[in-house]
Parts: sequence; C-alpha cells; structure tokens
Amino acid sequence: MRLLIGDVVEREDHPVIKKTSLVRVPIRLGEDVFDTGAIGNAKRDQLIKSLKAFRLLSEVYGVPYLRCCGTSAMREATNRAEVINRVEMESGVHIEVIDGTTEADLIMSTFWTQDLLKDRSYLYIDVGGGSTELTWIEKGQRKRSASFPLGTVRMLKHKVDDSVWAEINAFLSELREQRGQLAGIGTGGNINRLFKENKNSYGQPLSRADIYKQRERIASFSLEDRVKKLRLRPDRADVIVPAADIFLRIMEEAGIEEVFVPKVGLADGIIFDLYTKQYGKAKYVARAV
Repeated sequence: MRLLIGDVVEREDHPVIKKTSLVRVPIRLGEDVFDTGAIGNAKRDQLIKSLKAFRLLSEVYGVPYLRCCGTSAMREATNRAEVINRVEMESGVHIEVIDGTTEADLIMSTFWTQDLLKDRSYLYIDVGGGSTELTWIEKGQRKRSASFPLGTVRMLKHKVDDSVWAEINAFLSELREQRGQLAGIGTGGNINRLFKENKNSYGQPLSRADIYKQRERIASFSLEDRVKKLRLRPDRADVIVPAADIFLRIMEEAGIEEVFVPKVGLADGIIFDLYTKQYGKAKYVARAV
C-alpha cells in the first residue's frame, strides 16, 4: 500500500508532479487472496489502521482531492464487499476497486508528464505484486492494453499458471506483428530499484543485459544479506528477483532491448487523473485519454 501526496507544477508543455510525501506499508493483501481467495481478518485490520493513518496524513497536508484504488488482490477477493464496507465505516476512506484496463490507463496517463520522445512507439510494462499491465503506445496514443494475473507475490507463492504466460506471449506476438521494434517503459518499485542498483544516470535506459546482470548479482545474496549488505527493504528483498524475471521474459518475448525507467507508477497516475478532472487540463492528455 502506498500513500502518495503530490503537488502539480504546470509547465508550458506538460505538468510535473512533485512528490511531497510517499508512505509505503507492506501489507500484501495478495498473500491471503492468492492462497485462500479471501482477505483474512488480520490483513483487513492492518488495512483499516493504514487507511486511518493515510486519511489523517492527508488532512494534515491539506489535501483537497483524495482517491483510493484497490487493484489485483482486491479485485479477486471473494469477501471484498464486506471488507470495503468495514474499511469505509472504520477509516472513513472509500476503496474504489479498479479493473485491469483502468489500472493500465492510469499508469499510462503519466506518459505526458515524462521527458520522453512523444513520437516513438513504447510498451509500458508495470509489474506489481498481483498483476502486470502492458500498454502499447504509438506516437502518444494508447493503441492497446491488457492486464494479466502475473505478479511478484503470485510468483513467490507459485500461483502463476503456464496459461498466463501463453496469454502474454500471444499478446506480445500480435504486437510484434503489428508494430515491430518497440522501446520499453518500466514502472514499479522493483524496476526502479534495479535501475538504482545498476547506477544509471537519469534518463538513461536500462538494457536487458543490465537487468539480467543485477538479477544475478542480487540472487547470489541470501535474503538476510540482501537486507544487510544491499540495504534492500525486507519487503523488497524477496520480490525483486521474480520482478526481474518477469521483466526479462516480457522484454525477450516483445523483442525489447531496453526500458526507460521514469520512476512513476499507479499512484502518480491517480494524482494526474485527479488533476486533469478537477482542473480541466485536457490539452495535456487529449491523445492519451
């Protein structure tokens, strides 16, 4: 779970989201859902406490617009209606469960806030704990997107069927036939950390070889040493290797040699979406919506 509070600064060509505060809480609802199908009471209570804290922080910062989105684990939870009602009653925060297409669209909307060449063709790759969103962008226009039940927590719990990879391969095969060569845009905390571990300069793409090199280096450490020696957070130490595996396989299947890592994600997309809806800055996103 993340709480991102941001200020939007307008430029002549596009707005920029300045992060005021980012709070991350490793609850991992998927650990329950991908095993039993439901969110357990312990995870539910952690969720309530976290959202109470998030709401209070938002009030302290004077946040005028707040949106809370539930993704893969909440989409699949058999008891989601019960959990959402309980959470809203006790925390005062409403959880909006978004589908995979909406999630992909929100992530992709940040394209117009990034210093990327807008006339190129890209594949957005967002790897989360429970799902992976792929979005094909052609000269700033979203051509196609899909969400797949493939994520780092699912992989750790051995809950990814071969059929999921078959669906991803079919999606990417069709994409290659239609477009050919693409550049990648990688989002999510794990690719950000791989970028940092590789010591790339801002704006410099991360090659497939770079990702593989860092994957092998990190995998050579025990979980304990990843925390102590590499200074990874405990909740990052166990998922970064499966995240690298997902990126590597998707890049190989898509014929992508490098990804740009703008260090944005779903939370940034939510803020940008709130901003455009409240202030009508459609000129920045007319081709992206």
